[in-house]
Amino acid sequence: MVDILHRVGVQNAAPDDVYDALTTLDGLRGWWASDTSGSVELGGVIEFRFGPGGIDMRVIELDRPNRVVWEVVGGPAEWIGTTVTWRLSTAGDYTIVLFSHAGWAEPVEFMYHCSTKWAVFLLSLKALVETGAGSPDPRDLRISDWH
Repeated sequence: MVDILHRVGVQNAAPDDVYDALTTLDGLRGWWASDTSGSVELGGVIEFRFGPGGIDMRVIELDRPNRVVWEVVGGPAEWIGTTVTWRLSTAGDYTIVLFSHAGWAEPVEFMYHCSTKWAVFLLSLKALVETGAGSPDPRDLRISDWH
């Protein structure tokens, strides 16, 4: 198994602010996918829709303001059964986000693409919390024909 790992600092923001961006429909619409619906409660399924398709995540852990974990239950075959984890901590004036998308069966080319796109969206999350304006799909940075 292989994992995508990223770290980003969100300046002048409390962990609760980042946590809210990860656990509310408005927050998720503000940095990842404008077309987001579903249930953000523990056990609920959040439905993210993008131009090329969709991803469904089951919320499997909520530990305010430290950790959020999703399990992929719908979407690209390579994603099914993987987990997305957000760990939040503070360091000086920053909330540190340690991100992982874990459990990939192998490092296929699509994983390379997804790693770059996760970085793009983590910067969108940072911008949303710091400035009030993220760049969710469909306004995100396009990096290839996979979007």
